[in-house]
Order: sequence, then structure tokens, then C-alpha cells
Amino acid sequence: MGLLINQEIEDGCYLGLWEITEDFETLFRMTYLNDEDIQRLNKFKNINRKVESLSVRTLLQKMTQPTARIVYCQHSRKPYLEDGSYNISISHSLKYTSILLGKHKLVGIDLEFMSHNIKRLAHKFINEREVITNDPLLRRKHLYIHWCAKEALYKICDKIDINFQENLTIQPFDVRDSGEITGVVNNNVRNEEYKMHYQFENNYVLVYCTK
Repeated sequence: MGLLINQEIEDGCYLGLWEITEDFETLFRMTYLNDEDIQRLNKFKNINRKVESLSVRTLLQKMTQPTARIVYCQHSRKPYLEDGSYNISISHSLKYTSILLGKHKLVGIDLEFMSHNIKRLAHKFINEREVITNDPLLRRKHLYIHWCAKEALYKICDKIDINFQENLTIQPFDVRDSGEITGVVNNNVRNEEYKMHYQFENNYVLVYCTK
């Protein structure tokens, strides 16, 4: 299937979504890689991890230019574009890969396949200020949106001094097929609100924000 979404979501910010239907050899032929990229790719022992890595680079190059490259901060492992043209956030889950680019804004994105019983983990990331529906048909989706939103906030804040339960709060909202929510970050570094967007793609949840 390949490219599912490649659109400008706001001025200078672009969302991309890729469905991985290709095998390793096909993606390898589709993607520009220099010697350093190939060396890094070869360090992955798992073929699925190699395919994920190639899908990220293929999607990025479809969204920007054929020679676009991702580099990683040595200490934080935060991704950057080599030419500094955009801020970038990346997420992948099973067969989907997502990228959010910001020309002048910080960005955060998270993508999750709704597979496991997330209710068993809710006590680790939901706080007393947050409201989760009691509707059994919507509760699972509600919890996944909260989890993905907090992951996206974690990324946009550079993963600094953040506890998901103590420092991140998603203000109450009703679950729909897609929508806008508000996330609040409150720690020693910042006290800010973030407008966030969520949407469902098949059995996946995608949440992103810009600042």
C-alpha cells in the first residue's frame, strides 16, 4: 500500500503515514542510503527492525526530497534532519509508520496498534484529574488516546523530566472518530497547554501536536 497520508496539517507542518506492505529488498531499492546509513542499518539483527527503519526513511524522502537523511543525537537519540530543514518526530507500530515535520514549530507524534488490554496498564499513566468513559465500547479507545497523547507530549518536550502520571494531563473529552484535545505539561521545566489532534486508522490510534 505504501503512502497513505502526506498532507500539510497547518502552516509549515506536514503529516505522513506509511503502511508497510513491502519486503526488505523492495524498500531497500526505494530508499536513498549512503554508506553511513547502510552501516547503521546492518547493525539491526532483526529483519523487522530493518524494515521499520527503511520505511521511516522512505516516508521521509516522499515527504521532502529523495536525499533527505535522519541523524540521531548521540546522547538523547532524538532524531534530526541532517540539513536542519524541519523538526521531526517519528512513530511506528506493527505495519504503520508515521512522521510529523515542523518547519518552524516543535512537533510530537505517536502511533499505536490497539492490541493489548490497555486497561491493565491504566493505573500507570492515568491521574485523578483525567476522566475516562465508563462506556465499555469506548473505554479502550479513550485509554489509547490518552496513552498516545502523552507519548506525543513526551517527545515534543524532549523527554526531559516527565512522568506520564504526575506531569502530563489530558483534559476531559468525548471520544469520536477524530478530534481535538488539550494536553497539559506541568513539571520543573514548563507549565504549558498543547492543542493535540487524534484520529483512528483501522485499528491504529494516531495523536500529534505542534508548538
